[in-house]
Amino acid sequence: MEDKDIMEKELLIIKGVCDLYLHGSIESTTAEVHTAFKNALNTSLDIQNKLYNLMSEKGWYKTENAEQQKIDQVKQKFANK
Repeated sequence: MEDKDIMEKELLIIKGVCDLYLHGSIESTTAEVHTAFKNALNTSLDIQNKLYNLMSEKGWYKTENAEQQKIDQVKQKFANK
């Protein structure tokens, strides 16, 4: 298995973990549980950010810039609501 494939899988896993920790913190019933989930979420977000940055540096995670016209359309759509 290639390094790129391994990192893609790890990134998908950590994104799923972040989602679980987010919902755990939202649904927690005590301050202690909320804090535990929130701390775990922050740690996971740091890991996700490091993975993304490494993949981006290697050219394995490519993004596209949004067209200004599309940005303006979305702004206008939500400004009218």
